[in-house]
Amino acid sequence: MALLKLPQAARDLLGLELSADQQQAFERYAQELIRWNETRVNLTAITDPLAIEMRHFLDSLSVLRAVPLPPHTRVIDVGAGAGFPGLPLRIACPSIQLSLLEATGKKITFLEHVVKTLNLSNVKLINLRAEEAGQQAAYREQYDVVLARAVAHLPILVEYLLPLCRIGGRCVALKGESAATEVSAAERAMTLLGGRMAQLTPVELPHVAETHYLIVIEKIAATPPHFPRRPGIPSKKPL
Repeated sequence: MALLKLPQAARDLLGLELSADQQQAFERYAQELIRWNETRVNLTAITDPLAIEMRHFLDSLSVLRAVPLPPHTRVIDVGAGAGFPGLPLRIACPSIQLSLLEATGKKITFLEHVVKTLNLSNVKLINLRAEEAGQQAAYREQYDVVLARAVAHLPILVEYLLPLCRIGGRCVALKGESAATEVSAAERAMTLLGGRMAQLTPVELPHVAETHYLIVIEKIAATPPHFPRRPGIPSKKPL
């Protein structure tokens, strides 16, 4: 399945030139996503090839508009699901060190398959909830960039993301048109957890009517040790 619009769209939106090998990787990723979604596990409601390229792949790559990912950047994708935004960024930026955090075993199985099929190095899979990972020394405040897409409302999400981010690092939440409202609602939580709002970047994707947004939060102080709270508590009692 040849790519329809992604190479030109990545060039126009991001100044990003995808090599032939990278284009082939995206083609295979799309094939496996559709095949597994039909036969193995519910991964996405988006199955049209062009929509996959724009709403999954290009949307993921749009993170590069807000945060550069130079070689050896330690990146974690929280609630990775089918791999967005982490795996498209790893394909485009092969020298990053990527961790995919996902609590659902069936989705971890899919991610393992894609990583193996595409022969991607420097990708670690973590089968934990964010609240668990954020309290483990191996992951707590270990990452330069912490990402999340379609995971939770921002006042909840920051409690998942900021404990994983090192001081001086950044969290990026990919959001829809509710982004500005969510930022206002999450101000107290950001402050409590050692974060500070840095920027809200609009992204206009080709063939997508609604505006997408990148919410960038800087980590300016250590997260207090009792955060994140126990699994399930952040969603039941947002800060």
